[in-house]
Amino acid sequence: MTTTPADVERDRMLSPSRIYFEPAAAELPRGQQVLARFPGATRVEVASHWQIPELHGDETNVRRWVRIKREALVLGIKKSLTARPNGRSADFIAPSTANGCAMACAYCYVPRHKGYSNPITVFANIDRITGYLARHIGRQGPKPEPNQCDPDAWVYDIGENSDCSVDALVSDNVADLVGLFARQPTAKASFATKYVNRGLLDLAPRGRTRVRFSLMPARAAKLLDLRTSPIPERLRALDDFVEAGYEVHVNLSPVVVYPGWLDDWAELLTDLGDATGEATKAQLAAEVIMLTHNRALHEVNLGWHPKAEQVLWRPDLQETKRSEGGGINVRYRAGQKRVLLDELLDLVAERAPYLRIRYAF
Repeated sequence: MTTTPADVERDRMLSPSRIYFEPAAAELPRGQQVLARFPGATRVEVASHWQIPELHGDETNVRRWVRIKREALVLGIKKSLTARPNGRSADFIAPSTANGCAMACAYCYVPRHKGYSNPITVFANIDRITGYLARHIGRQGPKPEPNQCDPDAWVYDIGENSDCSVDALVSDNVADLVGLFARQPTAKASFATKYVNRGLLDLAPRGRTRVRFSLMPARAAKLLDLRTSPIPERLRALDDFVEAGYEVHVNLSPVVVYPGWLDDWAELLTDLGDATGEATKAQLAAEVIMLTHNRALHEVNLGWHPKAEQVLWRPDLQETKRSEGGGINVRYRAGQKRVLLDELLDLVAERAPYLRIRYAF
């Protein structure tokens, strides 16, 4: 069997020795596709992708945080299909076609859902999910007026609980979603990513998928963005994705405050300008998101990556807040956060005046 560049890249990121599967998921074509891509993995039948004690909710797994992400994969069925209104980054949050992640960003909120490492779960009932989305889009009709999500199209975030660029290494779910939205004149898909998957360049998005490359200064990314594509690689990809027919935005996210943080952002914004051509700059926009952290994740990180907490956990700068989902998180103190955010926005205006800010918080 010929080994392709995609195979090599997938094996570097994900080489599962165990695939946990719901029987119904393994019977579907997408489930069979995933199993076939990893023929050497041991298959473990489970009743529910939510209840796998050796993966989820076991604090002793902290020692194996990254290893679990590389070595475990889950196949499940997405049972509840809902497009939730959002209004900030997207008009709607689409039903997930995956959750969990093979990357290991120290600030990530996804582990809060299932507990601890939370490797990738692929949902095999993709036909049901895309059918639901097509009907939901049809019911909306044309967008009546512009908003911060998009001036013309309804925007659906398809990657709230995973990174679609990595998911696309595992199954064709993301390709199916890109194909679905390419046929929708009134809607766009959108997802944020920290991983450059050049296999996505072979798809045909026709301007109906927005890829938001997350950026932070390289010095911070080396500490916090584990198992992700390096920042210079993300910058080099921007023009290529525009040329391939994607709408490309950037997420300046999360903005983490540490000594010298503004100098590092100034360097990154200069590099962004140097890396992009006029076609990219003409359509580029940004979301700016200050760090939100979580005490439970702080305790987890102390067990596997304590150096990250030296910059993420700053009681001298932070206060507690209740999230929209009801959880208790920490953020930079409200008055100080506004000052810090304005400093960064002023820097963007100076160093990257072409970069339209869609929203900042």
